[in-house]
Amino acid sequence: MNAGDESLNPDALEPTLSPDGEEVYAFCAGSHNAGARLDKWLSEAIDSLTRTRLKALIEGGAIARNGEIFTDPSWKLREGEDYRLTVPPAASPTPGGEDIPLEIAFEDDDLIVVNKPAGMVVHPASGNWTGTLVNALIHHCGNSLSGIGGVARPGIVHRIDKDTSGLLVVAKNDRAHQGLGALFAAHDIDRVYEAIAVGAPRPGVGTIDAALARAPGDRKKMAVVRDPYQDNARHAISHYKILEAFGRSRAKLKGDALASLIECKLETGRTHQIRVHLSHIGHPLIGDQVYGRGPGLSGLKPDDDAGEKAIKVLKKFRRQALHARTLGFAHPVSGEALSFDCPPPADFEALREALKEL
Repeated sequence: MNAGDESLNPDALEPTLSPDGEEVYAFCAGSHNAGARLDKWLSEAIDSLTRTRLKALIEGGAIARNGEIFTDPSWKLREGEDYRLTVPPAASPTPGGEDIPLEIAFEDDDLIVVNKPAGMVVHPASGNWTGTLVNALIHHCGNSLSGIGGVARPGIVHRIDKDTSGLLVVAKNDRAHQGLGALFAAHDIDRVYEAIAVGAPRPGVGTIDAALARAPGDRKKMAVVRDPYQDNARHAISHYKILEAFGRSRAKLKGDALASLIECKLETGRTHQIRVHLSHIGHPLIGDQVYGRGPGLSGLKPDDDAGEKAIKVLKKFRRQALHARTLGFAHPVSGEALSFDCPPPADFEALREALKEL
């Protein structure tokens, strides 16, 4: 940066380079920049990083304030605070294979069906360049994955959320990819989920027909929209059925339940569809920090062993209680009818068992 540039931006930061190739920016907030928003100020002080990139870095733990990791990009600088931002080297746009165990439900020359564990991201993206399902598939399948999805998403036809467990089909060649894509576009896929929600919907069997769009002011969230014909709205239909109701004797209102195990069948497959739809009718998923109210259940008290156990299990449940149980479709090449079913994982079952005792 030349002297002229520095006169325009006296706070311009220059990095030092670590032995691992990381760029390290260090500064101390002064009286002149106190009150400035952290990510905004950094985006002005570092020409090479956008505010969006800086926000992701901060939320991912790349900055320390006074020696401790700090993850609030909207924080207002205070005079005397010391900051250290560590920017990792640029990641390769082409993901590499990683020896990550896969639970395979089915595999042939055209496709592979896997049971994705909760906590695993489907494909590499900002903040998750490694450890994804794609990295595991590349190691397992080699170069056989379809290239239609692009270098970062080879073979990926559909996704389930990071903290949702369950079945997902991946194409191993372009013909299978195109065929599966057509099935998903026509909603000709059988997808059944199990969810544990707060309370119990009334009626116990029903359909939620409510269009979804990006939430205003937060591009990471989805929301039900009143006008299904607005430009960014997507038609969304979920069918649900209560399988079990838990804690009726403890519920505040006679006949209600503290929680319920719900079967959800997707007619469409929109981002966060089940999570948003159930929250929309007043029954968010247990553990859903985005669309719900955290892990607690109103009215549940540790007044006996069952109540105390349920509260402990709830506090340990760190994700939305959602599992993709069933996946059925016509094989995109042979036409054979395929259907796969996998039970929920141990943490989901532990939650269900604890609630059954209420």
